[in-house]
Amino acid sequence: MAGGWISYALLAALATALLVAAVTDLRRREIDNWLNLTVALCAPLYWLAAGLDWVAVGFQLVLALFTFVAACTLYAVRQMGGGDVKLLSALALWFVPGSFVQLIVIMGVIGGAASVAMAVSNMRPAPHETLRNALSTVTAAAWVLGACAVTYTAATGRSLIAPGSLDKVTELLPGAWAAAILGIALLAVFATGLRHIFRRQGDAISIPYGVAISAAGLWVLGQNMISGPFAAAS
Repeated sequence: MAGGWISYALLAALATALLVAAVTDLRRREIDNWLNLTVALCAPLYWLAAGLDWVAVGFQLVLALFTFVAACTLYAVRQMGGGDVKLLSALALWFVPGSFVQLIVIMGVIGGAASVAMAVSNMRPAPHETLRNALSTVTAAAWVLGACAVTYTAATGRSLIAPGSLDKVTELLPGAWAAAILGIALLAVFATGLRHIFRRQGDAISIPYGVAISAAGLWVLGQNMISGPFAAAS
């Protein structure tokens, strides 16, 4: 029982650390090293409280190492900040592979939506391209709404579409070729809008990816805490 309470306390401390990381990343576009180090050093305490054996601990260490190498690759191509790399690697010590994959998916979707939304607000004025500007805004809105839908599905495991709805939509289409042509046309419009967004960028923008990491971590962490104190290590 004591281990359960200690697990809850450590998970609550991790949630607090993620909130602090999100706030500092929003304000200063950086995550303090001491915070990332604290998250990493507290992971072994959680392993003890959750009763992980040496094999499970080895899995967590390998997952963290793999995450660090992959994140460093993204850092090298300037797709992720140094603080984001450290935070994500530290979180890999806390979540088993299944939960961590869920975290990565949610993080990627949220981060992508934030990137597109910020890119739209960073576009240089182009009065002579009113139609393309409108298309870009609609494209960004569709991207963000789609990201919200994917995040909801990934976080809750629930489908947004009823099982019979797709069959009804399919019946309304005249045929497979028509559906394919419609899909290609929509993708072309979508790609045109995204191209215009990134072609008309002004000053370089810094995406607060730590917020996406923290939000995804808090969601998965919340599910684990609701399920039980040992859910993240089971």
